[in-house]
Amino acid sequence: MPQLDATSQSTRYPAIVILDFGSQYSELIARRVRETEVFSLVMGYTTTAEELRAIAPRGIILSGGPSSVYEPGAPVCDPAIWELGIPVLGVCYGMQLMVQQLGGSVVAAGRAEYGKAPLHVDDPIDLLTNVEDGSTMWMSHGDSVERLPEGFLRLAHTDNTPEAAVADHQRRLYGVQFHPEVVHSTGGMAMLRNFVYHICGCEADWTTAAFIDEAVADVRAQVGDKRVLLALSGGVDSSTLAFLLHKAIGDQLTCMFIDQGFMRKGEPEFLVEFFDKRFHINVEYINARERFISKLDGITDPEEKRKLIGTEFIRVFEEESKRLGPFDYLAQGTLYPDVIESAGTGIDPKTGERVAVKIKSHHNVGGLPKDLQFKLVEPLRRLFKDEVRKVGRSLGLPQEIVGRHPFPGPGLAIRILGEVTSEKLNILRDADLVVREEVKEAGLYNEIWQAFAVLLPVRSVGVMGDKRTYAFPIVLRCVSSEDGMTADWSRLPYDLLEKISNRIVNEVKGVNRVVLDITSKPPGTIEWE
Repeated sequence: MPQLDATSQSTRYPAIVILDFGSQYSELIARRVRETEVFSLVMGYTTTAEELRAIAPRGIILSGGPSSVYEPGAPVCDPAIWELGIPVLGVCYGMQLMVQQLGGSVVAAGRAEYGKAPLHVDDPIDLLTNVEDGSTMWMSHGDSVERLPEGFLRLAHTDNTPEAAVADHQRRLYGVQFHPEVVHSTGGMAMLRNFVYHICGCEADWTTAAFIDEAVADVRAQVGDKRVLLALSGGVDSSTLAFLLHKAIGDQLTCMFIDQGFMRKGEPEFLVEFFDKRFHINVEYINARERFISKLDGITDPEEKRKLIGTEFIRVFEEESKRLGPFDYLAQGTLYPDVIESAGTGIDPKTGERVAVKIKSHHNVGGLPKDLQFKLVEPLRRLFKDEVRKVGRSLGLPQEIVGRHPFPGPGLAIRILGEVTSEKLNILRDADLVVREEVKEAGLYNEIWQAFAVLLPVRSVGVMGDKRTYAFPIVLRCVSSEDGMTADWSRLPYDLLEKISNRIVNEVKGVNRVVLDITSKPPGTIEWE
């Protein structure tokens, strides 16, 4: 049996399995399927037909990927998958692989196709039911299907791609050359719903209420009568986890808020008041600012920062738990994207298997020490951020918490490029507060995924009060996203940008310049480190 999730206790198997061939969109496919209230998980392309038979999903989706099916060493799936009788949808590379393995042919396209293209529907049934002719689809391919396997027929084409969507209706095998999972594909969700509901016969049972019931049962079964220590940061993830665990085990939960000195201005005081006083969830406040800052003395590498902070977190928990404990379990608000981005990338040198590309280590995934003294409780690690927000609302978290922008575990330490010092932290806190205040004042806070400031390790010349200055620049980073997996820079009004810049330069000592980051993800990441 393949391992679906390293620490999941749930017995729920995915109704839809996405086999990953190295696409950056594989996780996005899973998220789109979940939007239909059907549970899906991403698994490696080497998953065998026998392993899939044991899981018994209602449908399989083959992701896209960077390879060409005819190049040496191109990833392939178990050909016995076609004989399982389970509906399969191949996306981009997944479609080309399906065609090739079943006897068709794929060749380098005479004209590559990237970006938006109108889809001309030839067969508006099954997969393309309610998909309007002329719908925009997102293309990204250099190869095309030249000849279809026996039993397949064309469902749709574009001006440059004769076989843009194909099907073998009898065997319930479908392929699309475009990416229905991206927001640019206007008929993409209709297509995925057709596959999930009408072709695979899935039921809409991946609901917030169902998840809470399963998670509560899982936690109670895992923990029993033992005590749990929660690493509370005050963000959406750990706050939702605190409410979920309190619902499951009540006073067996102790939340420890470690003030590592990298929080935003005023947050430590707010969090203790919110959880302890308003909702009567036990919170132990630990002031460890000097300890953490000293650990980063002279450290400039972002990966080293993350690992040092993650390790120090655990050390503090271990020490403080001896004073407050004993505790058997450590709870963390790890999410599915955290696991994905920390997974590692490229080709496994031992197996030759392609795995998801490692973007960066997350402090609660890649930074855990090998001699960890706790057992982990991570009931949110199957969820995307938007799903966590829904769970939080269902559990009764107020909007002031559940609507908060994501904040990295290492905090401002990774928004200060280079060495972290107390002076730089104070500068960044004041600048960050201005950004958040003005975005909220403009009524845009709930429309933006993240809005924050970054401090660069350089200085530039300026003039203030007829005097020469030599001070730091602040980078304004505002992005729009649905799940953090992809993001685009937010087009803030010019007058708002001007107001933010003027306030920072005038109110924050040590800053004389404000610049705007207009990079999307990919190719950039949301955070700078």
